[in-house]
Amino acid sequence: QVQLVESGGGLVQAGGSLRLSCAASGRTFSGYNMGWFRQAPGKEREFVAGVSWSGSRTYADSVKGRFSIATDNAKNTVYLQMNSLNADDTAVYCCAAGSRRYLTSRPSEYDYWGQGTQVTVSS
Repeated sequence: QVQLVESGGGLVQAGGSLRLSCAASGRTFSGYNMGWFRQAPGKEREFVAGVSWSGSRTYADSVKGRFSIATDNAKNTVYLQMNSLNADDTAVYCCAAGSRRYLTSRPSEYDYWGQGTQVTVSS
């Protein structure tokens, strides 16, 4: 079992930055793919960024060049650095851990989920 707890969300003005954290406990996540997803009101959950157990990274087109995912294995934590935020980035952001051998953007292929943290971007 892996427990995930997100933090770092909040209210920020358009053009600003936030760094989200996802702390894992229960088991080390070094053997898992880690993903960040978001869900805005009335919209489906969407993939934002992911890092595989081997270190490769992938991003949704909508956040490429603005968001960056990173891990700190010593702290069992994965981060999402978000820059140049805009109103379309407003959502609840969740991290997830998956045990597939490949990095995927499909929520159904992740096994563990955090509760999420709200990010609100004011324009």
